Amino acid sequence: MRSVSVVFAYSEVGARCLTALFDAGVDVQLVVTHEDDPHEERWFASVAEVAKKAGCRTVTPSDPSEPQLAAAIEALNPEFIFSFYYRRMLPVPLLALARQGALNMHGSLLPKYRGRAPVNWAVLHGETQTGASLHYMVAKPDAGPLVDQAAVPIGPDDTAFAVADRVADAAVTVLRRSLPGLLAGTAPRIPLDLSQGSYFGGRKPADGELSLTWPAKRFHDLVRAVAPPFPGAFLAVGNVILRIHRTRLLPPTEVSGNGPALDLENGRLVATCGDGGRLEILDAVTSHGVLDAERFRTLFASDHVAASQNGT
Repeated sequence: MRSVSVVFAYSEVGARCLTALFDAGVDVQLVVTHEDDPHEERWFASVAEVAKKAGCRTVTPSDPSEPQLAAAIEALNPEFIFSFYYRRMLPVPLLALARQGALNMHGSLLPKYRGRAPVNWAVLHGETQTGASLHYMVAKPDAGPLVDQAAVPIGPDDTAFAVADRVADAAVTVLRRSLPGLLAGTAPRIPLDLSQGSYFGGRKPADGELSLTWPAKRFHDLVRAVAPPFPGAFLAVGNVILRIHRTRLLPPTEVSGNGPALDLENGRLVATCGDGGRLEILDAVTSHGVLDAERFRTLFASDHVAASQNGT
């Protein structure tokens, strides 16, 4: 069955799902993607390269509402429009050009974590699972009827990067098993109960700021949520910025009474947080390089730094 489709895509999920469409023999006539941002580290596969390898026409408009784009899509008369991690909302008139529906792949178990950066938010909130959801697009973001979804686990020490890779695998699984029903016109349209989830906005590098006054788990979860290749978490200690990439929660111990602090303990850097919880800082850097015991003593002239020196 011939099924002309237009695909809006970017990032790892975009590249993998586009590949899945080509592998399934879907007639993708146009791929719409983004120019790479020179100020952003690209840790994911290139949608443009996947499309080029398949001999598919690719465009990179600055705005999906451009009249020329709508005219090009209307001329193709597509059965489907797919959006796989494309970074802009598609206007409703554009969605209406897909005769059998416009569908989006979202990186959460909808209706939870609608909006931007869903994997990062799920890790930040200490969730134990998330997933990928294929749903029909409507005017409101991530609110249209669900076709299918698949869950993936989030371990207590998993970074958002590790979880994002699982979500990309889940997205391909969901797409592959949904395609037969979509092409046959029998795919389900399951209404979402939006009261069972919340909408989240995008995240900025400044949102990675930590505080020793927080509970230890909140500190740990933020580190995991924004660890590289994302912008990373950071802690201001006096005039020094510690960029913290990996931590490990330690078993509960009696609090010394010194309050939140950073300490060197037998060569390990340990943070005592506002709730008395403790964690080991396994990977941190400063502008001077890797933060090891020697550099810690050089910077702070002590094995103990109280939270009163914490710039947050």
